[in-house]
Parts: sequence; structure tokens; C-alpha cells
Amino acid sequence: MDVKLETSWDDLPLMANTSHILVKHYVLDLDVDFESQIFEGTIVLFFESRNRLEKQSGSTKETCRSESNEACRFSTPEPCHSPVTDTRTSSSKTGYNDFAICGKGEKDTSGKDGNHDNPEQASGISSSKYCCDTGNHGSEDFLLVLDCCDLSVFKVEEVDVAVVPGIETFTGSSQIAFVSEELRNQIVHELVTLPADRWREQFDYYAHCSQAPGCGELLFDTDTWSLRIRKTGAQTATDFPHAIRIWYSTKPQGRSVTWTSDQSGRPCVYTMGSPVNNRALFPCQEPPVAMSTWQATVGAAASFVVLMSGENPAKPTQLREGRASWHYYVTMPMPASTFTIAVGSWAEMKPEICSSEDLAAETSLTPSEADFRCVGVCGHMEYPCRFQNPSATTQEVIPHRVFAPVCLQGACYETLLPLVRPCLSAAHSVLGTHPFSRLDILVVPANFPSLGMASPHIIFLSQSVLIGMNHLCGTRLCHEIAHAWFGLAIGARDWTEEWLSEGFATHLEDVFWAKAQQLAPHEAWEQQELKADLRWRCLQDEVRNYPEEMQVLRPNKEKTGHVSDSGSSVIKHGLNPEKVFMQVHYLKGYFLLRFLAQRLGDDTYFAFLRKFVHTFHGQLILSQDFLQMLLENIPEEKRLDLSVENIFRDWLESSGIPQLLPDQLVLLLEHLLEQKTLNPRTLQSLERTYQLSQQDAEVRHRWCELIVKHKYTKAYKDVERFLQEDQERSQRDSFPCMCTQPWWDRGRVDAGRQRKGNGAAEASSVHTTVLLFPRLPSPGLMEHVVPLCRPGLTASGRRVRIGSPSWGEGTSVTGDESRLRYIGKAAVHFAYGCSGYFLESQGAPELVSWDHGHHLICFSRSFQKDSAGLC
Repeated sequence: MDVKLETSWDDLPLMANTSHILVKHYVLDLDVDFESQIFEGTIVLFFESRNRLEKQSGSTKETCRSESNEACRFSTPEPCHSPVTDTRTSSSKTGYNDFAICGKGEKDTSGKDGNHDNPEQASGISSSKYCCDTGNHGSEDFLLVLDCCDLSVFKVEEVDVAVVPGIETFTGSSQIAFVSEELRNQIVHELVTLPADRWREQFDYYAHCSQAPGCGELLFDTDTWSLRIRKTGAQTATDFPHAIRIWYSTKPQGRSVTWTSDQSGRPCVYTMGSPVNNRALFPCQEPPVAMSTWQATVGAAASFVVLMSGENPAKPTQLREGRASWHYYVTMPMPASTFTIAVGSWAEMKPEICSSEDLAAETSLTPSEADFRCVGVCGHMEYPCRFQNPSATTQEVIPHRVFAPVCLQGACYETLLPLVRPCLSAAHSVLGTHPFSRLDILVVPANFPSLGMASPHIIFLSQSVLIGMNHLCGTRLCHEIAHAWFGLAIGARDWTEEWLSEGFATHLEDVFWAKAQQLAPHEAWEQQELKADLRWRCLQDEVRNYPEEMQVLRPNKEKTGHVSDSGSSVIKHGLNPEKVFMQVHYLKGYFLLRFLAQRLGDDTYFAFLRKFVHTFHGQLILSQDFLQMLLENIPEEKRLDLSVENIFRDWLESSGIPQLLPDQLVLLLEHLLEQKTLNPRTLQSLERTYQLSQQDAEVRHRWCELIVKHKYTKAYKDVERFLQEDQERSQRDSFPCMCTQPWWDRGRVDAGRQRKGNGAAEASSVHTTVLLFPRLPSPGLMEHVVPLCRPGLTASGRRVRIGSPSWGEGTSVTGDESRLRYIGKAAVHFAYGCSGYFLESQGAPELVSWDHGHHLICFSRSFQKDSAGLC
């Protein structure tokens, strides 16, 4: 018995019964009619029943129950005895005149093609009421349910795949003597399960089968959200025809596509990332689990360019005078919602100069040319995978094209085109293998509702990114490129977990963009900190201005990924108009990933991310898949209080912002460092309330500054711990390195001996605590204890003379300068992993400018060598 779905007015229903039968491949054959503003033609769907599919390997558990044949059966609704007044064409051969079948090309003006205004059917959850006499068709026919809205469906028929020349090879015999439904379904089964290295043969047969004649029309009906199809006598999904053809057209007001004019005033049409996805473009199975391949041929006037999600850079084929067709295909199974199309008078921008090295780097590697002997074991269903192609794994820049309306060519040449190569290369340097073999980038018309949208092999960008400097264009391009990995190659099993796509893309765009600009580490850190501050303010606004239930990243909680027995489900708030303007999935997801990266350290985190991508590409995931693998792959000492349950509770299943994130604590401590005085009681309360000694290194560094500034002696142990335990992490260059070093230099003039005249170095020496900052410390600390001295000047009254900061080997130095030179070299050494020894400072520290924008703060104290802790 199917589970009743509870929906509200703003939920999006996914109606397809994917627990019983799955679409494995679509073949679309459409014409674009700009005068009528419709796509019209056919779509052929190739199915596989779920009880014939092998369970997919991978760590994500199936959330759908396994149904028996009985669970796959639907009772035929009681007939409605309202008279049929529709005079549209119906089939006389099969006697299906009880169901309305429109002739191709006729305008539907009756409103009876299934887009009902009946409020009882608005949710699309209840069984369809067939308002006609269905006759004696039995009570146990299987009902195929497809997601569909805003479409005029004219005819549905079974495809006779058995008549295709050469198809007998899939039957195990030299010729076909008798054709049965079982034989046709067996042929389709053999076709959809061909191994990946025979993909070209497979797609050729798909194309031939899509042109085969029909062998019987099927009963169908539509309601607000679905197209329902059945065949008399087919009682299970296994018995139902596994290849069907649907004749249909879109509607001008259909919500999946936008008919408009580009910036040059020429007509165009494109998919817009609608909340209803692609169900108003073609009938399909929209639940993410229905991962399929596709091929599409689109005819248009010869003056138009057709761009589409496709692995091949299609070129037009002349049909007749003034008409041309474009053919694209995709061999990587993905949800139907990722399909994208754009037709318009686009102009292509080509680089003026392309070196031989660039051409070699961008050579397109088609699946047929790839060596698919495994580089590593993949967990996805079989397809020609680039992660198993040694040549693809080293391809830093994939082939790409840039298109735009004619009037924007100049802006694209100036702003966009120069950024594509460095951004693609940066993405490869961070995550490795590009999941897709090529990329088209299109600057879409001015009414596009967002700054960008990513789909397989194609990115849409708003014209807004071309205005001004290249920063917005670069960051947005990086964001959409990041979706190739997170959102497309790795998708969310439950669409309510949008953060798995947008949170990752937002976090990665900063990393990609910094590498594309070739920023120094401290420059990248500064840029990313500024972006974090801006996003923090934006997230605070979101939390204040939007309902709490829409701030939750995992609204279904423990039911996330669950579906009804048939496979249908709902997307919470999927149709809420406010959701279009919200960024909480972007921002809250971003801050969660930033928190995890800071806790683990960038090197550890991004090494894990590359491993995660290699493990889960080509698959669907839930939040726990990412979090469990993350925690399993990090050392226990870095986990501290991290657990999947805690992250669910604090980040994903609650509204608002987790109480005092590390970034918030850093801002709080930075503010306190600007205060001239803080009494010990305040510092003690601060330490206990926020458990500062247990926070990450960013927070503990600021806490150490407060300790030193206000001489809070009770917490000196925290400074000592920071010095001893966090040296190896200073390579990140995102927080200061604090370290110590003996003042003597083996083989050099000992500082203690110089100070004592002819005294022995063994009697006394000086230890120095060095704080290495990637930026100047807070103004409060500077003002309180640090005299800013330029290199080459003497700090009068201080123990240490400020010498030249150019601490090169072999430089002849004498006197007090040698001590500072040695400190400088020691600090450089410490920055790459040496542990330290802390001694309380006596006297004011000195600040020394160091190469590469760093700064040293040096504390000194005399002590006996025998008591010294050496590195």
C-alpha cells in the first residue's frame, strides 16, 4: 500500500513511480517554433523495471523499499459517466476512443488535456479520475506515472523495437520468428545494459529504435502534475512496454522554458532553472534516483544556434532550405532535471591566439578514444567514466566555447574569455579530474533570474557579471564550474538537501578564484576573510527576515531520502516564491564547510575532498554520506566533539546560526583586543563561557593575544600549549606561528658571551619567543606592547637591536645584528613544522618587518642553559 504524501501549498510533488520502473534513456526529436512559442515533436523513453535492476554499489543505502509484483499494481479508477464531448482524433485500431488523443500540431483550446483546474487535483497526489468509460480493461493494470505539467500530450504508443535491422543480435538468435511483448522488453533490457565500452553502438540502436513504427497506442491521462499511462493486460512493471513514444508540444506559458528576446532584440528561448524543473519541457521521471542518459535532435531556423547539455560540440545539419538540426548526447547517467537547452542567435567568441600547448591541453577526449581500464574502482553504475581515463585525469583545461548575443561580444572578449582557462585550471588543481569532457558558456538574456546556472557541459551566466572589473565574473564562473563536481557529478539524493550543491560551490568558488588569480597565500587569506565577513552579514539578514522553517538545511530530518512505496515524494517549500531569493542553503552550507576546513586544516580537508569526489562521482548522496566519510578519514585527535549527530543538530536540522561559530568567536576576540583594559575576572568568565582553550587555532591565537596583552597569568598554560601543539599547522599561513629558539648560534658569536664580555656561553643564554604573523596583529596589542621599528634602526632602551631583515646565508654579521639575523632564520625554520618552548617574557617585545609581508614579535629572557627546553 502506498504511503499517503502530505503536501502544503508550496511543496513540489515528484509523482513518478520510480520504485517500480526507471527511465534509462531519452531520445528527443523536437522542432522549435518561435512564432507559436512552442517545442513540438516526440520523446521516446526506454525503461527497465526495478526488479530487473541490480542493486547499485556504494555506501548510500537504498531508501526505496523493494516491492513485490503485487505492490506494483494499481487498480483502475471507477469510470466517470460524464459524456465525452471532445472530438479530437483517437485510435480506431485499438479501440482507445475513450481517451483523448490530440493530433500533432493542433492547438489545445479545451483545457482538457490534463492541466485541470480542479482544486482536488491541484496537489497531484490522489489517483487520477478518468472522466470517460474505460471499458472492461481489468482491475489490476500497471500504471506508469511520469512527471508532467504545462504540456499538450497528443498520443502515446508502444515502439516496435523488434523491427529494427540488426536488433536480433540482442535476442540470441539469427532471426526473429515471433514477436511478443516479452521479446520486445528483453531487447530493451539487453540494450540498456550494454557495457560502457559499447556506448556508441548502444546510442546508434537507441536512435534507430526511436524511429521504429508504433505497435499499439496506450491509454493515458494527465492531471496537474503527472502523465499517467497504462496498457490493457500489462499487470506489472515487467509486463509494461519498455519503449514508448509520446507525441506532445510545450505551451507558451510553460514554466520550464522562457521565450524572450536577447539584448540585440532577437528571439530566443532557454530553460531557466524553474522550480518545476523540466516537466514542462518533456514528460520525464524527475526524482533524482531516475538517473538516465539522453540524446536529442532539435530543428530550428538556420539562423539560430542550438546549445544543449551534451558531450559533443554539435554542428548544424542542413534539413531543407532555411532549416537545420542540431544533435547532442550525454553518456553519463544524470537526473532529467539537469537537462538544459538554449536556442537563439548566439555569436561564438574564440580566442585570438591559441598556442600549441593550449591546443594539446584542450584536446577533446571522446569516450570512444578513452582507455577505460580502471585507474581506480568507481562506485557508480557503468558508463564511460573520465575518472577511469588516464588522459582525462591530467587534463587541466577541458575544451570550451563562449557564446553571447551579438551586442555583448566586446564585453565577453574583454572580461569573460580571458578567465575561462585559469578558472578551469584552478578547479582541476583543487579537485582533480574534470567530470565532463567539454564546456559551453552562454551569456543569457537580461531577464535571466540569477547570476548563473550550471548544467552538464553548459553554464549560463547573467550579463551582470560582465560589468565592471572581472571579480564578479571570475567568482561566479568559479561557482558554476564547482557545480560540475558538486551538484552534477555528485548529486543530492533528496533535493531538500540543497546545501550539498550550493554550499560546496560557494565554499569552492573562493578557493578556485584565489588560485585563478595566482594570489600569494596571505593575499588569498585576506580576500577570503573579507568574503566571509560579507557573507556573515548576509546570513544574519536571512535569519532575521525569513521564516524559521525555511532556514533548515535538512527539513525532513530522519526521513530525508525517504519516498513513498511507489517512489513519489515532495520537495518541501519547492514552490515557495520566497525561496528564489533566499541564500541560506548557500551561506549556511558555506559556513559549515568553512568550519570543517578550519578544524581539519586546509591540507587535510582538501585532500579528503579529492578522495570524496573520486569515491562518489556519478552517484547520489545524502548529508550523512559526506559527514561519515569525513569523520572516518581524519585523525581522532582532530575530531574532538565532531560527530554526524552533532553536526545534524547544530547545523542541518535547526534554524538560525549555530551559537558562536569559530568565525564569530574570532570577531568577538578581535573586538576585545581593541579594548585597553580587561580585568582578570572578565577574562576568566570569557574562558569558561566559550571554552576558548578547546577551540580551533584561529580562536586560540586571539585568546593568547589577550592573555599576553593583559598579563592573565592563570592562562599562560594555554599559550604554552599553543606553542607546543600548533607549529605544524602554521604552514596554512592563516594564523600566526608562535615559536621559541635559543639565542646562541653554534659557531657564531654567542649573544650571552657578547653581553658578558668573556663569560661562557654555557653559563647563561637568552631564549626568544617569536610570533610569526601573516598580517599585523591587532591594533590593541600593537599599541600596548609593540614599538614599531624600521629595519636598520636601534630601539633605544630595548634589549634587542633591530637589524636588517635580509637573513641570508653567508652574510657577515657582528654584534647585536647577528642575534636578530639568527632569530629570523629560526622563525623561517619554525614556520615549517618545528615545535617550540615557551618562556614568560620579561620586558617589552620588538616588532620586526619580515619578507613576504610577515611580521615577527620577539620576547627575550635570560636563563640558565641547563634549564632550557631545546627544539
